[in-house]
Amino acid sequence: MFTGIIEEVASVHHLEKENDNLHLTIKANFTSELKIDQSVAHNGVCLTVVEINNDLFKVTAIKETLDKTNLGNLKVGDSVNLERGMILGERLDGHLVQGHVDQTGVCIEKTSQNGSHIFTFKYDESLGNVTIEKGSITINGVSLTVVNSKEDRFSVAIIPYTLEHTTFNKIVSGDIVNLEFDVIGKYARRLYKQ
Repeated sequence: MFTGIIEEVASVHHLEKENDNLHLTIKANFTSELKIDQSVAHNGVCLTVVEINNDLFKVTAIKETLDKTNLGNLKVGDSVNLERGMILGERLDGHLVQGHVDQTGVCIEKTSQNGSHIFTFKYDESLGNVTIEKGSITINGVSLTVVNSKEDRFSVAIIPYTLEHTTFNKIVSGDIVNLEFDVIGKYARRLYKQ
C-alpha cells in the first residue's frame, strides 16, 4: 500500500526489452535503503525491486502492466515519481493507494489560476471508473483531490509545491498518465451495479 505522497522524482537510467517484459533501471537517492523484493511505486505502478547496484535499482514490468499503464512510453532520461511502500503506524498524508493502475488518461488542458495550476484529464468511462468532486484520485502516483468531475473527464488543482516536486511540471496537453481511482469509490460502484 502507498499514500500517493511522492518521495522522489528519479530518472530512468536504462531500459531493456525481454520478450514482452520491460526491465527498468532507475537511479534514485534512496536506492541504498532498498532491498530485493520490496515494492516501489513508479508513476503509481507498484513494481518489485529485482536488482540493486550502487544508486541504481531494477524492476520489471510485464505485458499486463505495460498494456494498462504509461510505463512503456518511458525513455532513458525521463523522470518518474517514486514512492516506497507505506509503513504501518505512520501518518497517512495522502489517501490509500494500492499501486494498481486502473487505466490511463490523457491531459487535455493545463491552466494557471492565481497561484495554483488546473489540470484536466479525459479517460475512457466505458471501463467503469468514476470520479466524484472532492474525492481522491491518483495520477502518476500522486494523491490528489478531484475539483471538477464530469462523465469522462475530471480536473485537479495542483499547488506550487506539488508542481515543483513531482513530474506534474513536465505534463502537457496530450500526455498520457496513469490513473488509480479511489479504492472505496471502486468498491461502492461495484456494489451499486449488482
